[in-house]
Formats: sequence, C-alpha cells, structure tokens
Amino acid sequence: MADEGTVEAAILRAKPHDYLLACGAGTLNDIAKYAGYCTKKPSGVFATAPSMDGFTSGVTPLIIGGRKVTKNAQVASDVLMDAQILAASPKIMRGAGVGDILAKNCCLTDWRISAHLTGETYNEAAASLMQEAVRRCELSLSALRDGGEAGVGALMDALLVSGYAMVLAGNSRPASGAEHHMSHFLEMDFLRRKQPIPLHGIKVGLGTLVSLYLYHNLQHMSHFSGCEYVLEEAEKLPSVEETERILRSLDCPVKFSELGIERETVRRMLFEAYRIRDRFTILTLYCTYGFMERAADEIVERFY
Repeated sequence: MADEGTVEAAILRAKPHDYLLACGAGTLNDIAKYAGYCTKKPSGVFATAPSMDGFTSGVTPLIIGGRKVTKNAQVASDVLMDAQILAASPKIMRGAGVGDILAKNCCLTDWRISAHLTGETYNEAAASLMQEAVRRCELSLSALRDGGEAGVGALMDALLVSGYAMVLAGNSRPASGAEHHMSHFLEMDFLRRKQPIPLHGIKVGLGTLVSLYLYHNLQHMSHFSGCEYVLEEAEKLPSVEETERILRSLDCPVKFSELGIERETVRRMLFEAYRIRDRFTILTLYCTYGFMERAADEIVERFY
C-alpha cells in the first residue's frame, strides 16, 4: 500500500542508490515515482500488467492519514515492457486497464463542460491526444479480450499516452474526472473497513458507468445555465449498456455489490465524492443544482 510508512521506507532505502526501478504496476510504480521525486533520483518501471495509467504521469496517488491525496512525482525516466508478459497478465488486470481508459470519455467531457460553465482552462492538445488513444484502444478491444499481444499493446499505448497527456496539461484533468473521485471515495471506505482494496481501474470502471448514466439522464432534469451545451456533449458519449458489455466481457464487475460495498456507501458517494477534488464534474453539476436528490435512488437501484 502506498501509505506514509511504505513511502518513508522506500525513500530511506533509495538514498544510497543512483536509480530506482519498480517491477509491477500501480502501487509499486507510485511508490518508486514518489521516492525518486523526494530523493532527486531517476526512476523507472518494468510494467508487468496494463492495469492503470500512472506509468508516465507526473503525479502519484498516496494514502496520507487514511485519505487518498495526489502528490507531485517525477515522470518515469524509463518504462520497460515485454509484450508476452503483459499479454499473460490476469484478465481482470487487463480489464482494470480498460476501465481506466474508458473513463477518459467521461473525464474529458467533465473537463469540457467545466471550461464552458466555469471558464476553467482547457488544453486542446492534451485532450485530443487522449481522445485519439482511447479511440485506438476501443478498436482493439476484440484482440484484447482474446489476450492477443496487439490488443494488449494498444491498451498499453493508451495508458502511456494518458500519462503524457497529464504532463502536457500540467495536471490530471485529461485522465481523471467524477469517475475517479468516486473511486477515491470508495477506496477510503475500504481503508476505513480495513478491507483489501479492489484494483483502481475496477472502481473507476464502476464510476464511469455512473457518470455515463448521469450524463444521459440530464435530459430529464431541469433547465440550467449552459444546459444546451452540456446535453450536446452528453449525446457524444457511449451508452451505459455498451460500456457495461465491454467491462463484463473482461470479467469486471458492473455492480457495486459485487465488490462488497454497502448500499448506503454508494448513496453517500453520490452526494459526497465531488468534494474530494476542487474540480467541476458531472457530480458537481448534479449536487450543485439539487438534481442528485431526484436521481440517487434510481442510480443506487441501477448499479447496486
């Protein structure tokens, strides 16, 4: 776990060395990036599974005081890969990577509506880079389900591009929106209950389903300033059902109950997760305009 104790131990052990190499995926990569950042030593990763998009990003999620926080980290100097090893990774880890990539459809939309409604800066170059990587990955899903190296390669490319897009934007906006805020909320719940935490992309995939539902459900809500623009953006998104089929085909859960999350926790997530980051997302919109009170019961019923 990338918490204070583990990170402090990694920093201490890194000091006598010139280079740090993580061998694994999410957690180990996060620890090595942050330890390298703190000790001013280059770090790299030998990726063993295409399960998340943090390989090349300049930030790292850590657990500090029982809360999930994002800290600056150095960009990996090397990302080493073996196509056969990546293709042999467990199907659920490949599914987690797909969940993290499919989330970009929603988080990029969150970013665009924030730019329109709040004036937040929008980086077209970073967003376009990310969107094209998502498109290529989606075209390779059939090969990925079969465990083929071409499909895994397309997924890994998209995951690496996601990190580059974050560096280009100067923040995690191209890769993280409401679906990630929901994932972080759930992660802290698992920590409180002292339960094993499901893979990042698994939780993000579930958050993506909720975000898609919220966007497509907006047409039934009251009018608000900028409504026409947001509805146009929502129409461009894939359907909940299509995304569910993709995730299920990769053995990913599509119901919160499948992860042992309590029904009331899901309900609290809908009303509280938007506060995790000071960013405008579809969750912020629903909670700000009072739409969540009308939608929460349906969402819990649909995804629990």
